[in-house]
Amino acid sequence: MLSAMSDRLVSSTASPDDDRFDRLFRPRSFDEYIGQAKHVDNLRVFVEAARRRGEPLDHMLLCGPPGLGKTTLAHILAKEMGVTLHGSSGPAIEHKGALAGLLTKLEPGDVLFIDEIHRLNVTVEESLYPAIESFEIDLMTGEGPYATTIQLALKPFCLIGATTRTGLLTAPLLSRFGYVMRLDFYPTDDLIQIVERSARLLEIPIDREGATEVAIRSRGTPRIANRLLRRVRDFAEVLGSGKIDAEIAKTTAERLDIDDEGLDSMDRRLLSVIIEHYDGGPVGIDALAAALSEPRDTLEDVYEPFLLQQGLLGRTSRGRIATRKAFHHLGKPAPQPDDGGDQGDLFDE
Repeated sequence: MLSAMSDRLVSSTASPDDDRFDRLFRPRSFDEYIGQAKHVDNLRVFVEAARRRGEPLDHMLLCGPPGLGKTTLAHILAKEMGVTLHGSSGPAIEHKGALAGLLTKLEPGDVLFIDEIHRLNVTVEESLYPAIESFEIDLMTGEGPYATTIQLALKPFCLIGATTRTGLLTAPLLSRFGYVMRLDFYPTDDLIQIVERSARLLEIPIDREGATEVAIRSRGTPRIANRLLRRVRDFAEVLGSGKIDAEIAKTTAERLDIDDEGLDSMDRRLLSVIIEHYDGGPVGIDALAAALSEPRDTLEDVYEPFLLQQGLLGRTSRGRIATRKAFHHLGKPAPQPDDGGDQGDLFDE
């Protein structure tokens, strides 16, 4: 699923090409970080309080759609605390031994960052509980009648988990985080600043109008903004003067089939299927997945968050519906109440 989604220019899932540029674009301190102002202000307080007490940060969970800066914030927190970040992901920690290897390498105050923490297997997750609570871990040595349990003391550390699927976290794990922070999609003004900063790092001339055109098509996501900026740069160098302005940004978007709401052909297809095949809905998610030949979790994790946030899609107890805004965006006449359509659902959440 991830490889297929990373082919989309407006996919928020990281691609290998994004990883190559992340090292250049990634802010290294709170002062460099743009957006999420309320959360960043709170994190500044938590960092300063932990410093004054000489303690590690409380365990934190960062949640929200991909591409909004969860990994970046984990790196910044470690740097602001003056400690080392040790990173892994839920699927990569396959057994208790792998977890113990990570935990025993931590120095006092270090940050252990686990991406996709909702994908930890049950055995590993249960082994993590005593490490989080009392900084110790139990290991089994020997086999059969000679097996014994050894309790290893760990140095105090901070666990930062990241997830795009908070609902898949178990209640025991979720309750062990001292602070849960949900990142929001970025407003256009913040994305303009991010695009301008990235352009400076890439040494690309850009004006405010050009940055605005890139930002409004970036779906509230810095990763998409930076990816689109690189593609606009290509068109500016080949078809233009090398400078990014509004005209070349619009030309690039048209060539790449990205409209002024940030929707690509796949987004429009999803909405069109609901409108044209199911009269605007409601339609069950499984039926919609079958009609689009996409897995259900792809629709829920990749397509729907932005469409819901933009008010183009709605969820009801009976299924998904296209809102009046979606009809208008696609140039389709919205059904009237006397048409027998289920118009009450068009605005239900």
